[in-house]
Amino acid sequence: MEDPAAPGAGSVSTNGNGNGGGKGKQTAPKGREAFRSQRRESEGSVDCPTLEFEYGDADGHAAELSELYSYTENLEFTTNRRCFEEDFKTQVQGREWLELEEDAQKAYVMGLLDRLEVVSRERRLKVARAVLYLAQGTFGECDSEVDVLHWSRYNCFLLYQMGTFSAFLELLHMEIDNSQACSSALRKPAISIADSTELRVLLSVMYLLVENIRLERETDSCRWRTARETFRTELSFSMHNEEPFALLLFSMVTKFCSGLAPHFPIKKVLLLLWKVVMFTLGGFEHLQVLKVQKRAELGLPPLAEDSIQVVKSMRAASPPSYTLDLGESQLAPPPSKLRGRRGSRRQLLTKQDSLDIYNERDLFKTEEPATEEEEESAGDGERTLDGELDLLEQDPLVPPPPSQAPLSAERVSFPKGLPWAPKVRDTDTLVGLPRPIHESVKTLKQHKYISIADVQIKNEEDLEKCPMSLGEEVVPETPCEILYQGMLYSLPQYMIALLKILLAAAPTSKAKTDSINILADVLPEEMPITVLQSMKLGIDVNRHKEIIVKSISALLLLLLKHFKLNHIYQFEYVSQHLVFANCIPLILKFFNQNILSYITAKNSISALDYPCCTIQDLPELTTESLEAGDNNQFCWRNLFSCINLLRLLNKLTKWKHSRTMMLVVFKSAPILKRALKVKQAMLQLYVLKLLKIQTKYLGRQWRKSNMKTMSAIYQKVRHRMNDDWAYGNDVDARPWDFQAEECTLRANIEAFNSRRYDKPQDSEFSPVDNCLQSVLGQRLDLPEDFHYSYELWLEREVFSQPICWEELLQNH
Repeated sequence: MEDPAAPGAGSVSTNGNGNGGGKGKQTAPKGREAFRSQRRESEGSVDCPTLEFEYGDADGHAAELSELYSYTENLEFTTNRRCFEEDFKTQVQGREWLELEEDAQKAYVMGLLDRLEVVSRERRLKVARAVLYLAQGTFGECDSEVDVLHWSRYNCFLLYQMGTFSAFLELLHMEIDNSQACSSALRKPAISIADSTELRVLLSVMYLLVENIRLERETDSCRWRTARETFRTELSFSMHNEEPFALLLFSMVTKFCSGLAPHFPIKKVLLLLWKVVMFTLGGFEHLQVLKVQKRAELGLPPLAEDSIQVVKSMRAASPPSYTLDLGESQLAPPPSKLRGRRGSRRQLLTKQDSLDIYNERDLFKTEEPATEEEEESAGDGERTLDGELDLLEQDPLVPPPPSQAPLSAERVSFPKGLPWAPKVRDTDTLVGLPRPIHESVKTLKQHKYISIADVQIKNEEDLEKCPMSLGEEVVPETPCEILYQGMLYSLPQYMIALLKILLAAAPTSKAKTDSINILADVLPEEMPITVLQSMKLGIDVNRHKEIIVKSISALLLLLLKHFKLNHIYQFEYVSQHLVFANCIPLILKFFNQNILSYITAKNSISALDYPCCTIQDLPELTTESLEAGDNNQFCWRNLFSCINLLRLLNKLTKWKHSRTMMLVVFKSAPILKRALKVKQAMLQLYVLKLLKIQTKYLGRQWRKSNMKTMSAIYQKVRHRMNDDWAYGNDVDARPWDFQAEECTLRANIEAFNSRRYDKPQDSEFSPVDNCLQSVLGQRLDLPEDFHYSYELWLEREVFSQPICWEELLQNH
């Protein structure tokens, strides 16, 4: 889906004098009108005002809980309530749940868990639904949404303290290994929400426990704080000879993508996996704290700033002009004509600046046709991306939450000057250089930045060179380290599975008969027959896909950031497998759409969202109300997903020339520039970063034709003092020119994994015991029946074997 260029871009032509020619000639606005146009643009256009979005770990608590359920599941809220009330009346006479003392509540929960251990599958499901109703907040006894959320959190802490999570974990293992359910789903021509009923109930209870306990509030009691830390430890480490919980969920993802379990409710699995990783490893704020601590441990200078906090104080930039930026080659005459006339270059630039201002009045019209060049570049990029992403369908070649309310004017302040502290990565010798250069290098050294990754790479080189003298490395058993060890050997399959699901959920992907079905847990048993039902299901399906994209993008970003902090080669290992699985063209394909429409999409029905749907009577829905949607300025989860994917793309390509060349080959510049239409500072920053790293490969002409974009990069992206991004040229570079770097990196990763995780017992560096008395004095555990065959063993292995004494002495 291509975005149109600004109106008039294709009809305006210029001659050597800079005058418009033909019917497309336009008159430049007066200076006052131009100033007013620029002022309107800085304040935000009508089609895309500046979006007041605050980036964080997740959306609001109620929003995160509501996204667990599809609208197709809303009838099950009543079923859960009925199951609870039927069971509760048999155990407690004449009272309600909220009227019970805590001891009585604990006794009832203990009885529920005992009744879970029944043979009857149907009976067990009813008890599990009763537990789910408790985790959902016993909404039948509440009067408001606030009460439902309060009692949901209270009940979840109570359920966890009584051992509910462990009980449901055992049931989850049983359902995963349920071959009968898998074979039944494989035989069905169409899978519906009914095929995943038991799994959805189990995963919903576990998600509510994780999400409610993960949330920290100042009013939490000491008992709740202790329970939270215990729960985090239980999920992080191998408890009772089990693997970390995240690995079980990863195995569910790969089993689903392999086609062996098409009935798995993949949205709930991914949401739970994301929240478990965030809970056990930590969110973005915790990452910053860990980074500060690690730099202090390594003796590095403290961080100059927190990137996310810096971006919050940045102002969104106006989008680039599409007459000048996207139609650059059509507007600019050849250099020979510019040299032929005196002053023609100045007149040409003046004329194009005027057109730039003129066409920015109606920048985001979508009904106008795109320019030829934009259509061609977008089309070529899409064809190339489709060809690369087809590989994802084949066998792999390699193994407190933010609010959506507008921010107050008092809090927002925009500092003067450039926002970032400058950095430099390298300085050279000063022998024979004059004093001014010494002063310049002194300035460079003041801003020299040594990253944690640089220290880790240097340490790894030393360990490889001197394994004997440095001894064995002491690796702290952190949750991140334990997760990486568990993921190591299946990590390629995990990454490919996540990208396959992301591809299926992307709005730009085309439906294919052989692609995985990610809608099994949203499609009802009986398909809609009315227009209203079809519209409701269509919104539900789109919302379902958006939530999947949100969870995968946040999960991958968290994994990369934590692994990079834990050890750079763990990060590089995950990154390489993402690149091998075509993550870069996949993200570009995702952005090759009308991103402004995606961010402002209204695929939500607030009356059907939890907890609103459990308290209020369902209003009468009409086609008009469904089309109107809510009144929010933008969709929080979609903007969050876009920023996450851009950050992910930056992580994969930063300081990697071969991957940067992939951005150039896939014609990412026009795709990324269209994303600048969204006036949100953080999203624009990561778009500009991606454009900055490839400017030297796009050439001088591209830079001349995109001066507004170049200015935005200069104003908003961090300055690297000796970087040649603004003037360097390497237009003849090809991706294979840098393959040696990728091969070297892969060799270093394999050496790291082999040294740390594949330690052979008979290594040539292993110590050898040369003392005869010590060797013969070792106690060996022999089988119980060994003394019965001892004499036979002596005869066969010792007495009947010839001994070559010369060879024995030589070997000794």
